[in-house]
Amino acid sequence: MEKMIKHLGRFARETIANLGHASRSFFGMIGNVAPLWRRPQLVFDQVHFIGNYSMMIITIAGLFVGFVLGYLGFYALNDYGAGESLGVLVALALVRELGPVMTALLFAGRAGTSLTAEIGLMKANEQLSAMEMMAVNPAQRVIAPRFVAGILAMPVLSLVFCAMGIIGGYLVGVELIGVDNGAFWSQMQAKVDVMKDIGNGVIKSIVFGFAVTFVALYQGYEAMPTPEGVARATTRTVVISSLLVLWLDFLLTAWMFQ
Repeated sequence: MEKMIKHLGRFARETIANLGHASRSFFGMIGNVAPLWRRPQLVFDQVHFIGNYSMMIITIAGLFVGFVLGYLGFYALNDYGAGESLGVLVALALVRELGPVMTALLFAGRAGTSLTAEIGLMKANEQLSAMEMMAVNPAQRVIAPRFVAGILAMPVLSLVFCAMGIIGGYLVGVELIGVDNGAFWSQMQAKVDVMKDIGNGVIKSIVFGFAVTFVALYQGYEAMPTPEGVARATTRTVVISSLLVLWLDFLLTAWMFQ
């Protein structure tokens, strides 16, 4: 019993210490964002690296999610004689929930692991230490541009995912199943509110961008400077980011649609 209490105490102490260290790193990262206005090209390069290279998987995944929503949504609505409302179902499911969440999970698996591995390898190869020796702050030169780029790229990728999902739902519902084309688009335009639905989805994606990008950079910066340490850091990035996105999604949904 005494041994178990010691283990629990050690776990609680380490957890609190890690949370405190992560909080200090987060606010330090926020403080290094302001000087970037003098060198915006650093951010633009990282937006291209993070966003453009993630576009393919986001586009394909959004299209296939739209296919599935088109099929399942039509047969669920058709039982109640509301098959013509398929466009509303597809659009609201995407812009409110699936778009931001799926984009964040895919972003964590594609861009998040890439950021963690890149920063971890720079640390293992002592590139970050070399910057410090040359009086260059690696947090400003390396970490902050990637942090801002991840926050900027996430909403754009989420909107692309939603657009491709709606196209996928249209192809299945209208072109394949035979839902009326006018009803599909007109009901979608009438029921989807720009501020309440699309705006809330954008807010979610921005919050997820903060969370996923910070976790990826923090894990890379704190990784052990060994191949095994970098591998474990990339694994932690996916696990922690995915759980954090789902937890934040619950909190934001409860706040937005209470």
